Order: sequence, then C-alpha cells, then structure tokens
Amino acid sequence: MKTIDTHIHIWDFEKASYSWLENDTSLLNRTYAIGELEKERKEAGVDAGVLVQAANNFEDTDWMLEVAEKTDWIRGVVGWLPLTDPEATERALQDKYLVNPYFKGVRHLIHDEPDARWLLREEVIESLRILARHHLTYDLVGILPEHISTALRVAEKVPDLKMVFDHLNQPPIQKGERFGKWGELIRQASAHPNFHAKISGMGTTSGKSGTWDRHDIVPYVEFVLDAFGVSRCFCGGDWPVSLLAGSYSYSWTRYREAIRLLLHEKEQEKVFYENARIFYQLSPK
Repeated sequence: MKTIDTHIHIWDFEKASYSWLENDTSLLNRTYAIGELEKERKEAGVDAGVLVQAANNFEDTDWMLEVAEKTDWIRGVVGWLPLTDPEATERALQDKYLVNPYFKGVRHLIHDEPDARWLLREEVIESLRILARHHLTYDLVGILPEHISTALRVAEKVPDLKMVFDHLNQPPIQKGERFGKWGELIRQASAHPNFHAKISGMGTTSGKSGTWDRHDIVPYVEFVLDAFGVSRCFCGGDWPVSLLAGSYSYSWTRYREAIRLLLHEKEQEKVFYENARIFYQLSPK
C-alpha cells in the first residue's frame, strides 16, 4: 500500500542551530542526514516523505529545501517563517519560498514558547492570514490542552487556514485516560473542516521505549478517526525523534497494525497516502 510519511526531521549542526538540542543528552544530539533513513524507509514501505522544521530559523528551512531537491522520494517541506513579523513573512514568501515547488507549509515550535497562547498574538494572526491567502498549511506542534483551545481561536480568526495537529497534540496515552480534556477539545476541533489529525509520535507519547504496541494506541487512533473522519487523518513517522521509542520500521509496523484493525482497505489508502497528498498538495517527482 502506497505510503507518505508526513513527518520526517533532518538536522545538521553545520547548517543551522537547534536550540532545543543544546543541552540534550539523548541519542538525538547529533546530525541526522536523510541518507541514514534509506534502508529502513524501504523496509517500512514508505514511498514518499515530507520534511518538517526542527528549528525556528531560515537556515533549517533552506537546508530542508536543498535536501528535498536532491532526494527523489521527498515531496514537500514544512518550513519556518518569522510569524511575529508579517512584513518579513510576506517578503520571505515572495523572495524565495513561493516559487520553490517543495515549500508546502509552515510550523513554529509553539510548545517551546512560554505562552501557550503564542499563536493568538496579533502579528502572528496576521501572518497566518498571509499563509491562508497563499494556500499554505500550518502544522500545530502542541503538547497541552491549552494549545488545542488556542488553535480553536485561531480557526475562528483565520477560518481559511488548513491546520493539522502534529502527534495528535499529545493524547493522554501514558495516563491511560479515555479521553479527558484532550478528547473534549479534539472533538471541538474536529467540528471545524480545516482541522486535520496527524497520527505520529505515538511511541514517544506512550512513554514506553521499544515496548509500546498497537494496544497502547488503538483507542486514540480510533477516537481521532471517528472525530475527524477518514478523510482528514494521515500518518507520520517522526524520525529521528521516534528513535527514542524504537526503530523507524517498528513505529510504522505499529501504525499499520492499528489502522488495519480499524479501517477497510480503501479507507487505509486514504490515511496512508491520499489525504496527505491532498493536504500538502504534493506532486509526484
């Protein structure tokens, strides 16, 4: 079954700075190149991929675009823009990103901002309106219920902006909660047609390193499939962050097991491939 991995990171300390890794003592604190993924990508049955920003700077975005151009299976890039400065955001788009066929969307590391309501800053909202006008998507990397409630307000202010909850905005897998405040807010978000759900990062969210399985994630995957519908969900591997909870192929095996339990083949094709292609407007190379 054709598969698009909508959440792949690369980072190179010689190309950009990654402040969140400065004091990290895990296996993540080194350069990760796209070539490292090649063998396991094939084993996992992944046909195409989307690179997603890992730093709030232009250097990271420019590096991803350079790699995308040279890597035949990478179809798109979710980059970064200075959303606190609408003029600079528009200028960057006009000067270099709108003409780049790989630039598909934008993300900011909102979970690292002290204010969970960072996206509601007036200047950020204006920049998000710019994204909507240019038909660019926005990836929400939230970890708190307040990040979801903030996204709900954003949807009111920028109703034409297509957004996706990366890693399902951290469902309460570790607590075994079914489904608490997270579930209430996700249900509210699903009522807005421009919200989508990215089934990714479930291994690290579970808190189980290499021992999580489909039973840990099926209730939450089933919940979002029911809430958003089969046409607004897609998958991402979250490599190399996912390595904290097991290998790349291990994660994809668990996702496939869970989704095959819940959906028939035609629906699986949407979740593994077609929905991602439409959301990110991906073209075949």
